Amino acid sequence: MDTTHLGRTGLRVSRLALGTMNFGELTDEATSFAVMDEALAAGINFFDTADVYGGPQSPDMAKGYGVSEEIIGRWLAQDTGRRDRIVLATKVYQPMGTGPNDKYLSAYHIRRACEASLRRLKTDHIDLYQMHHVDRATPWAEIWQAMEQLIREGKITYVGSSNFAGWDIATAQCTATARNLLGLASEQSLYNLTQRTVELEVIPALRHFGIGLIPWSPVGMGLLGGVLRKANEGRRASPHLQQRIDKLRPQLEAYEALCAEIGEAPSDVALAWLLHNPVVTAAITGPRTVEQLRQNLRAPSLALSGETLARLDEIWPGPGDEAPVAYAW
Repeated sequence: MDTTHLGRTGLRVSRLALGTMNFGELTDEATSFAVMDEALAAGINFFDTADVYGGPQSPDMAKGYGVSEEIIGRWLAQDTGRRDRIVLATKVYQPMGTGPNDKYLSAYHIRRACEASLRRLKTDHIDLYQMHHVDRATPWAEIWQAMEQLIREGKITYVGSSNFAGWDIATAQCTATARNLLGLASEQSLYNLTQRTVELEVIPALRHFGIGLIPWSPVGMGLLGGVLRKANEGRRASPHLQQRIDKLRPQLEAYEALCAEIGEAPSDVALAWLLHNPVVTAAITGPRTVEQLRQNLRAPSLALSGETLARLDEIWPGPGDEAPVAYAW
């Protein structure tokens, strides 16, 4: 599998990242191990998790928190050579308990959360430590001081963000620059053919600062994975997904027809479309099974023609342009 630089850094990662949010909740440990084995064998070296993954993401249901990290840690412990073959990313911010300092981005919580993630992952360092959300109640000077300390101690190497607005990215990066820090290496955002809001201001900000984009939910929670064909085969969608299917049915019909016309799987087309964007470093695939992982392995090598890209824009139009041109002269 091809690799590319993580934003402006010298670090090279695979164009597909293995998302592990399902590990421990929808995917049992044995299957999780098999998925990681298959990913590594296929050339995926970018593994993404979060301290909160593995159970219900609710502050009063923290019992399952950390399970995804623990599963990865036990997999790494099976073969000590695995750790140096992967780029390991996790996140901090979400509530890990019910205490007032068990969440967000205070220096107090960042330090404790990092130590806890290292224990669960059974490693001495995290390659990419990502802020899971912006914390506007904590000064950036405090956040970067905490991250800088972790870097000095060798506990983390790069810092990333997730779910940041364009102005959050700019504020974070300018503050880091003033402290002579590299700042953000990457941003994880919701981005797929059905959700293109980040094209307004987030992507321009990332391009300007040289920050890599790592889209999550690249197939739109299953919408772009051939959902109509699967329904015809008798598979039932959740009530929430069914509502979205009903709302977007004409576009989904046109999309799946286009995929059939070019002879490619809908999920591969959705992933390949993202990877055509030069700001995108890697798309996160979150398979529940080895079979689902294998279905996505073609996407990085799938080259979509200019005509196909134009037709995808017609079916799934974006904001029209970047801000402010999209809404002003």
